[in-house]
Amino acid sequence: METVSISIEEACRQAEHLIASNATAHEIFVCLIAAAEQVSGAGAVSSVLVLDEDGLLRNGASPNLPADYLRAIDGLKPHAELGTCASAAATGGMVVTPSFLADDKWAELRHLPLEIGFAGAWSMPITSPRDGRVLGTFGTYYRDVRRPSPNEVDAITALAAAAARALDRNRAS
Repeated sequence: METVSISIEEACRQAEHLIASNATAHEIFVCLIAAAEQVSGAGAVSSVLVLDEDGLLRNGASPNLPADYLRAIDGLKPHAELGTCASAAATGGMVVTPSFLADDKWAELRHLPLEIGFAGAWSMPITSPRDGRVLGTFGTYYRDVRRPSPNEVDAITALAAAAARALDRNRAS
């Protein structure tokens, strides 16, 4: 299968087009995730989790994560001391976990990503452009111990903003 290269700017333009054409949030997220995984490099896998009406994190789109993993993390409650995405959702700030083994926030959950070959992750909150509320998270898992590059942080910041516009549109309607 041929990999199609897409720039962050093009992914954001595509997301805006999809928003304008009333595509589902899932369709928009899949477009954004493809760009995130490309900028993060080989073996990286991205995921969008969305806060539901009860304040729990639900899968918005995670096309390259196993269904068993997604079931295991479904319904996490945001908490500053739990994992990466739950922590980002609780704090409203970027959370970086270079190594699951070295981070106490992953004590209860680290076996889950380790079992599927991931060593670390980071997550950016998705915040409403209208009122700054956290709507979800944009997470990226790595197969090696590392931190995101400045280029990755800039890219995911732009992609998370596009995801926020999609979610905000859904909440406004």
